[in-house]
Amino acid sequence: MENDVLGLVALAAGLIIGLGAVGACIGIGIMGSKYLEASARQPELMNALQTKMFLLAGLIDAAFLIGVGIAMMFAFANPFQ
Repeated sequence: MENDVLGLVALAAGLIIGLGAVGACIGIGIMGSKYLEASARQPELMNALQTKMFLLAGLIDAAFLIGVGIAMMFAFANPFQ
């Protein structure tokens, strides 16, 4: 029974990290493409848009890293044992 829980925790940690990485990559990719579209349409707003884009990129990456931290907590300090 304990090995089954350990295997499921490992599977859950892998899914949290993997799906979080995919989601963060897709989000940053879409945001980057929209930034390029907006700066091509209105080049005078490029500096303001760039600041907001980098802020959002950090927030998207932070959400992914929080998921990695939770997955590592489940992997190394398993509360289900």
